[in-house]
Amino acid sequence: MLKTGMIIAERYEILGKIGTGGMADVYKAKDHKLNRFVAVKVLKPEFREDTTFIRKFRSEAQAAAGLTHPNIVNVFDVGDDEGVYYIVMELIEGITLKEYISKKGKLSIKEATSIAIQVSMGLESAHSHGIVHRDVKPQNIIISTDGKVKVTDFGIARAASSNTISSNVMGSVHYSSPEQVRGGYSDEKSDIYSLGITLYEMVTGRVPFDGDTTVAIAIKHLQEEMVPPSVYTEDLPYSLEQIILKCTQKSVGRRYDRMEEVIADLKHSLIEPQGDFVMLTTVDNEAKTVVISDAELGEIKHTPKQNNRSTQKKPEVAQLEEESYDTDYDDYEDRVDDRRSSERNSYHKSDRRRSLGRIITILALVIGAAALIAVIFVLGKASGLIGGEGEQKPQQQEQPTEQEDDNLVEVPSLFGKTEAEANELARAANLGIQMMGEKASDQEKGRICEQDIPAGTMVEAYTTLKFYVSKGVQQVTVPDTDGRTGIEAQQILEDAGFVVNVQKVYSDLDDNGYPLVNPGYAYYTTPESGTTAKSGDTITLVVSRGVDYGDSVEVPDVVGWSKNDAITTLGKWIDIDVVEQRSTDVPEGEVISQNPEQYSYANPDETMTITVSCGDKDPAAAQTETQPQDTAQTAPAETTTGADGIWKCTQSLDTPEGYQGGAVRLELIQTVNGQPTATQIVDNQVLTFPYQLNITGASGVGTGELYLYEQVNGEYRELGHYNITFEKAE
Repeated sequence: MLKTGMIIAERYEILGKIGTGGMADVYKAKDHKLNRFVAVKVLKPEFREDTTFIRKFRSEAQAAAGLTHPNIVNVFDVGDDEGVYYIVMELIEGITLKEYISKKGKLSIKEATSIAIQVSMGLESAHSHGIVHRDVKPQNIIISTDGKVKVTDFGIARAASSNTISSNVMGSVHYSSPEQVRGGYSDEKSDIYSLGITLYEMVTGRVPFDGDTTVAIAIKHLQEEMVPPSVYTEDLPYSLEQIILKCTQKSVGRRYDRMEEVIADLKHSLIEPQGDFVMLTTVDNEAKTVVISDAELGEIKHTPKQNNRSTQKKPEVAQLEEESYDTDYDDYEDRVDDRRSSERNSYHKSDRRRSLGRIITILALVIGAAALIAVIFVLGKASGLIGGEGEQKPQQQEQPTEQEDDNLVEVPSLFGKTEAEANELARAANLGIQMMGEKASDQEKGRICEQDIPAGTMVEAYTTLKFYVSKGVQQVTVPDTDGRTGIEAQQILEDAGFVVNVQKVYSDLDDNGYPLVNPGYAYYTTPESGTTAKSGDTITLVVSRGVDYGDSVEVPDVVGWSKNDAITTLGKWIDIDVVEQRSTDVPEGEVISQNPEQYSYANPDETMTITVSCGDKDPAAAQTETQPQDTAQTAPAETTTGADGIWKCTQSLDTPEGYQGGAVRLELIQTVNGQPTATQIVDNQVLTFPYQLNITGASGVGTGELYLYEQVNGEYRELGHYNITFEKAE
């Protein structure tokens, strides 16, 4: 790990660590020759002894340095300084696509398509120069603060896949093509496959293949068919789903040939979202999995690569590339109908004659079934079993309700039920049910752990309820947080499904008196990384405070820094209070001021306060701007601090049944002056149960209902509600 202030190659001053990966660490640095900030990627020590790897690393990095494209992170310099091998790159202010997906759950169709087009353009440029990325994944795609999308980590990815396959696969197995996980030859089509997996994750919020080990995931890439993305995103345009399926074909011959074709179809999908223009190669419907033989693989390896991209493009491709990919397509009618439902189980299109034959067969079966039903109905009427006085009416019709008059029925709770029990409940309520798959859950194995429509919701009769069956408690490997900031480490652990308890301690020192772990960075976890724990368990994350200098240390200057960078730099302080303040001069998210002031001396065991800009938004409004106006209106001020004073609730909430450790929203409903009033108490926070409430309610109102929602797959779903009481504060 490089120290802040170090100079590399008598030119690049290290300012701080901004990221880490499997093979390299990334630092923010200042180029004193050109007076600009850059990102310096430094190879980790364990790879510096492998001369073959170093040679490949340098040659591929030099090749990547020749790439200049708006959608590629530019490489400025490559070299080594006393055994430190580095790449100097363009510094991009922004977040990775992986972080962006984690924040939003899933992306909108237009947003995902736009990002995919920009990534494809960057890869197209690289392929035209004979460079294959081989590690396309959301972690290597950066979205800048001005909205530009850039692909990074060219060169190091190729070097890794050439000489250290295990390292590459371990870090990227979710996105690796079948030929890569098999350890065979990979080319541009491997990038196309990885792009397809990335696009799948953007529109669904999940990767198609997951498992407890990298080997298990790799086998799924080789042998299993992916669940169509429309299962998780029902409004996914037909054409975009077909693009994803074509990109992710297991056989390289059935994928797109070139990235230009991917770009053309992506742009076309924005113009004609439900169009049937993506040509999937016809295959035998019984051949669910295609494994390339040794003979085929040998033929591929000896096929000359076509790196010359100067050939004229197809007219339709050129025409589509002229189209703007920000075209509105909301006015198009849905023309998918039954086509998608049949193709979710059969992922490849047949030729026109085979499709016509299937249609004729289906029509014949439908006509035959209709005739059979008619015969049964006639016989039933004649025997008195159907209709007439002997007709058995549904139980719900014996006691008509106002909801039935409106053709609405109440959704029952399927939670904890077996499939047979759920089927009975649904039948009694005139609803259909559909099992969507299995999920890890605290619920007993084999019982329903999740349903898509919350219990108590009024829906139209014969609506289909979708549910998941528990496969028991999932054992999760505690992620490695080494080299991560405390903020990054906490996010990684929470993304893995753990509840995180953060503690700060002073670091042990090395022989030279330097801390083993710099202030603000993850020190260790309990349980330690690599061990297994149950999803939802509490993990203690210990963050370093650096060297213990006692109760008087110099306060660093964090004014002008981003909030997260400031918190990391102030890692020595045991408690950091962040206050938001409106500002039209300081960009949103930047530190305006600090207390104690910079360069003074203060006790790190006392609270440090930083004031952060929330832009031109009011701080109170910024906290509630995302809440729906019709369900989360804040109670008027006169109802909370009126003549009856302040009324508070300090009850404790037990762990709600079915809670999976995700982000929580709490909403309080109280009746004020005869009108129900909703107030959002907590939003998008992971809570540790039992959870201590500290709620100020409406003045003079002694009761309320607190509704608890958990975010699952990007959507909030109600887990239950509590009757709570308020007392007048003294």
